[in-house]
Formats: sequence, C-alpha cells, structure tokens
Amino acid sequence: MQALSQRVPLLEGRRILVTGAARGLGYAFAQSLCAMGARVVLADLLQDQLQASVAKLQGQGYEAAGFKVDVADPAAVVRCSEQAAGCFGGLDGLVNNAAITNSGGKSVDELEIEMWDRVMDVNVRGTWLMTRACRPALRDSGRGAIVNLASDTALWGAPRLLAYVASKGAVIAMTRSLARELGPDNITVNAIAPGLVQVEATKYVPEARHRQYVEQRALSRDQMPEDVTGAVVYAMSDLARFVTGQLLAVNGGFVMH
Repeated sequence: MQALSQRVPLLEGRRILVTGAARGLGYAFAQSLCAMGARVVLADLLQDQLQASVAKLQGQGYEAAGFKVDVADPAAVVRCSEQAAGCFGGLDGLVNNAAITNSGGKSVDELEIEMWDRVMDVNVRGTWLMTRACRPALRDSGRGAIVNLASDTALWGAPRLLAYVASKGAVIAMTRSLARELGPDNITVNAIAPGLVQVEATKYVPEARHRQYVEQRALSRDQMPEDVTGAVVYAMSDLARFVTGQLLAVNGGFVMH
C-alpha cells in the first residue's frame, strides 16, 4: 500500500479562482485549496490586503496569484476571468465568495434602497457575471466545478438583515438553475451555506446574534473559517463529480437542511 505521505494531494494540478479572497473566509478557502495541491488565483477589491495575502501564500511555498476585481463591474469581471485563466493556463474551479455582508441592523422599513441595490449587484449579479465569464475556461477543463457561497440566514430567515438574506436566497436558487444549464459542459455547480463565522466581516454582528448561534447549534461553539473549508475542498474535487445543484449547510447544526 502506498504510504500516506506519498499520496497525490486531493486537488493536485487544479487551477481555481476564489473571489473575495483577500481576507476572512475567502482567504481560508484559498489557503486550504493550496494545501490540497491547487494553484489558486485570489481576487478581491481590497488590493493592498490582496497582495499581502498572495505574498503570504507564496511564502508558504504555494502557487498563488492575485488580481483586483469589483464583481459589480461587468468589465472588471471579464478582465479578472481572463487574467485568472491566463495565469496558470486554464481554470478548473471557481469559488464565488465575494459578497457584501455588513448590510444588517436595519428593519424592512429602515433599509435604504441604495444598500439593497448594492448588495444585489455584488452578491447576486456578481455571482452570475463571474460564472458566465469563467464558463468557457471551466468547460475547456472538462472537470469544471463551481461553489457559490450562500448563507444559512436564508434558511431560517434572519431578521434585520433583509438585503443579505434575500441575496443569499437568490444565490441558492441560481445555483440550481446554473447546475442544469452548465451540466452539458460537465461543470458542477453547488452552494455552501455557512453559519455565523468568526471573521472580520462579521465583527459588526451584535453579540446577541453570536450567542444565539452558539446556544442553538447542535455543536455549541463558535464557527471558525476552517469549519467551512472542507466542504469547498470536497466540492472542488473528483469526489464530488456527480454532485451538482446541491446546497450544503455548514453551520454546526444551527439549521438542519
């Protein structure tokens, strides 16, 4: 039997683009994908932090590159997809992680139309635009895989977070439609729905909401980025080549979907 240390990493040779990857969950995804043998392109609007994150991964011996992108800008999305595919000679995977998360705290009556539109432009339209832009390269791969980041807030109807919840509900529905449209290209499309994760983007969330999650999870503890990364690695791998159009809630049993 081949020694464990000699086994080929699960994602050896894969070329994967992760959006919103400069920090938080996106960076955790990029790091875990690299650790599994993938060559990863990080994309984000936060250019300085993006460069620092890419340098950190490269310093650990991983093959990583970074490109600035605003997923609400159609031209920028196309440019990023071309840069990502050109960087490592193709594209095998896409993780649509970029999102506006700090849009909560206001009731349905208080929510500004401008905030609603901005959240939809990034979280929903941005996911569609990046998927569309990357489709040719993923099709050429022959083993393309897409993971869309949803949220368990759309499964339990989190209050005072309407724009975000609605956007993530749209991502879930869009994942199913995309799975059928991209299936003929041998591209899988799945969604991951994390719970409330301890990252920079959730620091604004009231302490009461954090306690609610911990107290009502089957696994009663804080959720960390590394609790979510395994699901993305799986969806990017050959282990999931016949899994598509599915939603996996990764939240310690807060919502059992």
